[in-house]
Amino acid sequence: MTDSARRRARVRAPELTGKGGWLNTGDKQYTLADLRGRIVVLDFWTFCCINCLHVLEELRELEEKHRDTVVVIGVHSPKFVHEAEHRAVVDAVERYGVEHPVLDDPELATWKQYAVRAWPTLVVIDPEGYVVAQHAGEGHAHAIEKLVEELETEHAAKGTLRRGDGPYVPPEPEPTVLRFPGKALLLPGGTFLVSDTTRHQLVELAEDAETVVRRIGGGARGFADGGPGEAAFNEPQGLALSEDGTAVIVADTVNHALRRLDLATGGVTTLAGSGRQWWRGSATSGPAREVDLSSPWDVAVFGAKVWIAMAGVHQLWTYDPATATVAVAAGTTNEGLVDGPGAEAWFAQPSGLAATADRLWLADSETSALRWVDLDGHVHTAVGTGLFDFGHRDGPAGQALFQHPLGVTALPDGSVAVADTYNHALRRYDPATGEVSTLAADLREPSDAVLVGEDIVVVESARHRLTRLRLPEEAVRVEAVAHRTQRAATEVAPGRLRLDVIFQAPDGQKLDSRYGPSTRLLVSATPPELLLEGEGADTDLSRELELNPAVAEGVLHVSAMAASCDDDPANLYPACHVHQQDWGVPVRLTEGGADRLPLILAGMEER
Repeated sequence: MTDSARRRARVRAPELTGKGGWLNTGDKQYTLADLRGRIVVLDFWTFCCINCLHVLEELRELEEKHRDTVVVIGVHSPKFVHEAEHRAVVDAVERYGVEHPVLDDPELATWKQYAVRAWPTLVVIDPEGYVVAQHAGEGHAHAIEKLVEELETEHAAKGTLRRGDGPYVPPEPEPTVLRFPGKALLLPGGTFLVSDTTRHQLVELAEDAETVVRRIGGGARGFADGGPGEAAFNEPQGLALSEDGTAVIVADTVNHALRRLDLATGGVTTLAGSGRQWWRGSATSGPAREVDLSSPWDVAVFGAKVWIAMAGVHQLWTYDPATATVAVAAGTTNEGLVDGPGAEAWFAQPSGLAATADRLWLADSETSALRWVDLDGHVHTAVGTGLFDFGHRDGPAGQALFQHPLGVTALPDGSVAVADTYNHALRRYDPATGEVSTLAADLREPSDAVLVGEDIVVVESARHRLTRLRLPEEAVRVEAVAHRTQRAATEVAPGRLRLDVIFQAPDGQKLDSRYGPSTRLLVSATPPELLLEGEGADTDLSRELELNPAVAEGVLHVSAMAASCDDDPANLYPACHVHQQDWGVPVRLTEGGADRLPLILAGMEER
C-alpha cells in the first residue's frame, strides 16, 4: 500500500437516491453496489450555476482518459424551483452535452446525505465504496486525476478494480432546426442570426424566423477561425452588431473568447480571449488576444465599446475595437448584489445585456435581478434583492420578483423587456412608473428577445424556436408567487461561531507562499446586521465570527481561495493551481445550535 493510500481517510459512501431517477442510462436505475469496483466521481451540480458548467468542461478530459475505470455521476441538486422540474433537468443534460449518468435529486436527498454545502462539489468514491476526497468549487481536475491514478494502482494490486464500459447511454438526437438556441439578433437585411448553442453553430434564419438561410460553423465543439464550414465554436451565446453594421461580435462562451463574424463572407476570426479560462491572478486588462476571459455570455455596444457580460467571474468587461484591448469595467469577482461605482459593485452571473443611449441594462441571473450601468460607470438595481429571493410577482419594483432571467431587451418607450427564463415568461419593467408586469407567459425557458417593428421575437430556448409575439397595449397580470432557495438552513448558536475552511493541498503539492500569503478568506452576511464581528477579508482560512442574537436568520457569504504548487525542489518552475469557492450558507440562530461551521474547499474533514 502506498504512503498516500495509508494517509487517506475513508468514510462509507451513502446511497444515491433521487426522486427524479436516472438520466443517460437507458432508463436503468443504479445503486452504489452496481458501481462497486469502479472509481466514482460524484458531481453535485445545478444547471443555473456557471461554476458547475465550468466543472462539466473540466471533467470531460478525465472521463475520456479514464473511461474504463472512472464513472462520473452528476447529482443534480436544484437551487431554483424551476430546476426541480424533471423536464428541465432532461433539457439541461442535453443542452450542456453531459456525457455521463445523472441522478435527478429534486428534494436534495443525496445532497444532504453527503453534507454538501456548495455548487459545485466533487466527491470521489473508491472501488470499495468509501469516500476518499471532497472538493468544492472549480479547478480540482488535476488533483482528482492524480488521485484516480493512485486509486487505479492501489486497487489493481488489491484485485478490487473492475475495468470495462460504464453505464452511460447517449440519448437519441432530435431533428429540430435549432437546438437550445441562446441569443438572437436582427440583421440589417431583416433576417435573424441565432446562436444555436448546443449545436455549436450560428444560424441565419429568413424573415419568417423559421427558414434556414445559412449555417456558420462545422457543428462540433472546437475553436477555429475560417470560413462558414471551417470555423468552430463551443456553446456560443451573445450576439451584437458592430457599429458599422458589417459584422457581428459573438460571445463564444465555453471557448472563453469573443469572435467576429463577417456578414458578407461568413468568415470567422477571433477578437479577444486566449482560449484559456481566467483565474484569480490572471491579467485583467491588456491586448485582447492575450488576456484570459471567463464564460462571456452576452455582448452589447455601449459608449463606443463592446461590453461583455463575463458570467464566469461575475463581472462586466469591455473590448475596445480602436485599441484591440480588453479590461474589467465593473465587478469585484465576488458574487452578490451590491450597487455603487463599478470597481465596488458585485454581480452574480450577468447573462444578458441591452444598450440604450444612456444606460446599459443587464440581466443578473443568479440574483434574479434587473440592473443597469450609467454613463459614469455606476451600477444600479431596478428589480431584485439578492441571491436567495426569486419568484413571479408583478407590481412595484421593490416587491417584484424574477426567477433567473437570462435576457433583456430595450423597448421603444424606454421600458425594458426581460426574458424571465425560469418563470417561462416575458416581463416588462417601466422606469417611468417603477412597475413590473408580464407581457407573455407559457413560453419555455425564454433566453432573449429582439424587436421587429411592433412585434417582439422571443428565443424559446427549450422549445428550440423563435416565437413572434405582438407587444400588448397592456400587460397581462399573473398570480404572484414568491420563493426562497429551498436548501435547509444550518442551525447555529447565537454569539461566537468558529468558521473553518478545510483545505488540504493535493498529494505532491504544497501551499504557494513565494509571493506572500497563499490563502484568502472573505466573509459577509445578508442582512449585514447578522455579523457583529468577523466581516471582511484576511489570509487565515479560520475565523471567529460573532452572530447577532437579535437576527433570527440570514445568509453567511464565504469566499475562500488557496494556491498550491507542485512540491519538487528540483523544478524551478513548478505548476501551480488556484482553488476557490463561494458559499452562501443559510443559517438559523437557535439556542443549542452548532458553534462551529466547517466548509470543505478541498480534502476531508478530520473525524
